[in-house]
Amino acid sequence: MSSTALGLTGNRDNRQPWADAHVFRLPYEGYLDGLDSVAYLEKLLTDNSSGLDVPAAVILETVQGEGGVNVASAGWLQRLRELTRRHNILLIVDDIQAGCGRTGEFFSFEFAGIEPDIVCLSKSLSGYGLPFSLLLYKPELDQWSPGEDNGTFRGNTTAFVTARAALTAFWADDALSQHVFQLESVVKQWLAEIHLRFAPFIKATRGRGLFYGIEFHQPEHARAISRACFEQKMIIERAGDRDQVVKLMPALTISEAQLRDGLDILQRAIEGVLADALLDQPIAV
Repeated sequence: MSSTALGLTGNRDNRQPWADAHVFRLPYEGYLDGLDSVAYLEKLLTDNSSGLDVPAAVILETVQGEGGVNVASAGWLQRLRELTRRHNILLIVDDIQAGCGRTGEFFSFEFAGIEPDIVCLSKSLSGYGLPFSLLLYKPELDQWSPGEDNGTFRGNTTAFVTARAALTAFWADDALSQHVFQLESVVKQWLAEIHLRFAPFIKATRGRGLFYGIEFHQPEHARAISRACFEQKMIIERAGDRDQVVKLMPALTISEAQLRDGLDILQRAIEGVLADALLDQPIAV
């Protein structure tokens, strides 16, 4: 609930402009072709004339959700963790969308073998759809007075009970992780076929676990596809700077049959929206 937290989002439509005085933004991995954003940050930190003071922390999502399902690589995350450690900068991972098993492992950063200093968790953490969030941090970082860390979703006693039940039921072993990875292979194969079939309209497909996105060149295509899915009784969200990305985020406990039913609905929506446009494409001879 601090002004800095309220100003962290990059989206200018949602950001509170008076609240980001202490926030300095840097490009994510892949934001610009040829730009090594970790090397750029290192240059800013070591150049006395860069205009950037050494920050208290670096905060990021390993998979940017609302930003368009942009995925950071293990190597990029490892280099960023090494850089922040070398300069005594805290690394905060916002795992609110990508955590709690969404990418396969419980934490989205596990695949990279890094250890952040602070982790933000929420969303499906309660296991029962109840509002719940946690802030995980190392004991030596605890500088708060009692009750100073407050928020809308703190201290929900019922959610503590359901969260414990969910953690016990689904994370006592790696069965759920293996289930997510198995279904990911289904999604990846389906996406590869869709991308090949509608290549003129699809810019990219990307993601991890059961968190994928289809980026269309034209935002109106993503909007129409989302609406067509809704007409077939399936809700699907959009993301990205222009809402041009259709997000695939099924329940982690979904069965393969249910997943394939959902993909069939999405495929019919894509076909319905793009069929006429595909006929208008020029034919090479």
